[in-house]
Amino acid sequence: MKVVISQSMYFPWVGLLEQVKLADVFIHYDDVQYTRGFYNRVQIKTSNGIRWLTVPLLNYHRGQNIDQVLIDNKKNWRQQHREILRQSYFLAPYREDMLALVDDVFSRELHTVADVSRGSLLSLSEYFNLSSDTIFRDSKELGISGARSQRLLDICISLNCDAYVTGHGAINYLDHKLFEMSQINVEYMKYKRTSYPQLHGEFTPYVTALDLVANCGKGGARKIHSNSVNWKEF
Repeated sequence: MKVVISQSMYFPWVGLLEQVKLADVFIHYDDVQYTRGFYNRVQIKTSNGIRWLTVPLLNYHRGQNIDQVLIDNKKNWRQQHREILRQSYFLAPYREDMLALVDDVFSRELHTVADVSRGSLLSLSEYFNLSSDTIFRDSKELGISGARSQRLLDICISLNCDAYVTGHGAINYLDHKLFEMSQINVEYMKYKRTSYPQLHGEFTPYVTALDLVANCGKGGARKIHSNSVNWKEF
């Protein structure tokens, strides 16, 4: 059984969807400190190049967890983001699919960064039918304290998993030997970054997966097919 433990991200890139596809259990790891990243922002392609969409924060201060950071809903960021997406993908064949997915997420009660990023990830996963065999859990609900490698390991042990699958960032801090001692394989994503027809110039895999929706529709699921390798190979 493979477990992925990851912070949720705002309409994430395809790589995070590939982690969902590989996972038997996906843990939303949002009760950890908010840092600058993709939790409330994402890149899109436009006719003028790469542009960031950023969900505004309300009274943010250092030390808050992702699931504690409030969104500034006094600003009309939803309408602004939708309009930018509508214009940027005006010629995309599946633009309406993409906008319908965005509208569905934006129609919900979104109070924290965790709310909007988790909703984004789940909606994309459902659209591409990646999550039918994946169980989603909240790290907070597991009642496991601690930090860094030990907490990640304790979560894996509590789920009786065989493998912990993670992105490349963990190479800088993860204690691989600690996992080996508990007979849990650490696997890193081997991203294929498969290209597909994309508007606005040279292909880039690092934009929101909404780009894949707009350009390929549900057929884009065939492009979500990366695997993982043992940390020693990585």
